[in-house]
Amino acid sequence: MTDFEPPLRLILDGDALAANWKALNARSGSALAGAAVKANGYGLGAREVAARLRDAGCRDFFVAHWGEAAAIADIIPPAWISVLNGIQAADIPHIRALGTVPVLNTPEQVSIWRASGGGRCHIMFDSGINRLGIGPEQMSQCRLQDIDVDLLLSHLASADEDSAQNEAQQRLFREHAAAWGAKRLSLANSAGIMLGADYHYDLTRPGLSLYGGIARSGMGAFIKPVARLSARLLQVRTLPAGAPIGYNATHVCGNDTTVGTISIGYADGYLRAFSGKGSAHHGAAALPVLGRVSMDLVTIDISAAPELREGDWVDVEYDLPTASALTGLSQYELLTNLGTRFARNWR
Repeated sequence: MTDFEPPLRLILDGDALAANWKALNARSGSALAGAAVKANGYGLGAREVAARLRDAGCRDFFVAHWGEAAAIADIIPPAWISVLNGIQAADIPHIRALGTVPVLNTPEQVSIWRASGGGRCHIMFDSGINRLGIGPEQMSQCRLQDIDVDLLLSHLASADEDSAQNEAQQRLFREHAAAWGAKRLSLANSAGIMLGADYHYDLTRPGLSLYGGIARSGMGAFIKPVARLSARLLQVRTLPAGAPIGYNATHVCGNDTTVGTISIGYADGYLRAFSGKGSAHHGAAALPVLGRVSMDLVTIDISAAPELREGDWVDVEYDLPTASALTGLSQYELLTNLGTRFARNWR
């Protein structure tokens, strides 16, 4: 089959990714930093992300599903990979064959692991997010004989805010940690690292900020952007004043306007929240989005860059904190929604 060049690119900075991990590792104090590489490396490509973080010095990798673990187990030692979303009995033969580490989230999962022969595992303790994990009231239901609890972890619900919940979770985690007999403890995510040494324990688990997200104020001083979006101009034309653009004519040209249609849309993760708000740029020229974002296409005003022609490329503005403030989408959504039609070009 002939290879066609995709008309949209995700340009990824491997040096920035590694630098972000090193910066977060340094700010973890005496703890080491792991890496959340779930959701296909937050949309950027799990294999490429994991390999670069491995080479930077990371030794603990976290995914959500067993299939995500299998996808990187040939490039990351399986013993370094932890699967967050737990187990069921039918998984056990595959887990043993794969050699990655389960995170047990319920008393039932602890029982399943023990009955299957036990061994090394992690346990998720729910310190107050009430989403996934063993709550303090369930601890008495867990028999830990014959299992090797390497890591006790919990997850902060509000680390991106100055919330009393942070201290409450940290205190509850500290009070109950010894009872589990774990070799290592882990509480802080990207934002939690910035809460200070009381939150670091033995291992931190950054995710968003590895990929250029600003999880908490102050991080912009050292976190580097990793992803840049670029799209090809499919058409250039001049529309007269009064011409409508896009579905439902939500934009009407106030003057004669040179417009370009670029190959990106909500099927690629550039969601309708950018309609009439987003922009592209060509050099210093800003190219506003006109009208609604559609499935595969976006129309932009290219009047400020009259040199642009069909087939040229423009950069789509996608700074994560800026785009989040503009659209109301979280930085996590902005990353993980990026679709499969991008050529992912690592540099």
